Amino acid sequence: MSSEFELVCQPITLSAEKQYRKQICRVGRWMYSNGLVVANEGNLSVRLDERRILVTPSGKCKGRLAMEDLLVTDLNGEVVRGAGRPSSEMLMHLFFYRSRPDVHAICHAHPPTATGFAAARRPLEAPVLPEVIVGLGKIPLASYGTPGTWEVCAGLVPLVDEYDAILLENHGVVTCGPDIETAYQRMETVEQFAKVMLTAELLGGAHLLPRAEVQKLVTAKRRGGSSLPGDSFAFPRTAETVRDQLTPSRQDLEPVAK
Repeated sequence: MSSEFELVCQPITLSAEKQYRKQICRVGRWMYSNGLVVANEGNLSVRLDERRILVTPSGKCKGRLAMEDLLVTDLNGEVVRGAGRPSSEMLMHLFFYRSRPDVHAICHAHPPTATGFAAARRPLEAPVLPEVIVGLGKIPLASYGTPGTWEVCAGLVPLVDEYDAILLENHGVVTCGPDIETAYQRMETVEQFAKVMLTAELLGGAHLLPRAEVQKLVTAKRRGGSSLPGDSFAFPRTAETVRDQLTPSRQDLEPVAK
């Protein structure tokens, strides 16, 4: 996989960069105060222009960031302004920007419930909540890669083009968006959905929406201008598939009758 990136967007002014710095610090406080990260976990970035990325530094608590803590890097992850080392997951951020011209911000965190699903190798793909279907579609699971290496990017290759929120096996969650607040809100949605699914399982299992209801939601999403391909909304299980699995056929019942 090449480490060279070509990004296309308009240059920004220093005043605009200052606003991005404020936004990243604010979102960092949100992540920390809402328990989506602890200690020095997590990282955030914004694409400044076709040559530069604004990113959180390594080893800093996201709840206590100051604007001057943030680093500007080039497209190879080399610091061009600021003191310190960029996030250890810089490669993952650059990979998203290279793959998705529509993405201008990345949020990576370790929300406990969603990360529990990732550690159990269980994607959040069940069509249960209309808001999640419309907002994110499926939330798939990327195969494990050593954090901070190209292995993480390799696990994202089959998913990055089609999903705005992805579980990282035994690691955490990554979300993206047109701006940093949208990327953060998608992170919140993933964690909330994981909590709902865990609660539903404790109560006997979530009821899946029927295929027709899912299709109505997907149609509404596309009518509203979804930029994601159809695969992100192709749910592998609906109420009908579960019912088919639970309903025995005549051949299954014959040995019992005998």
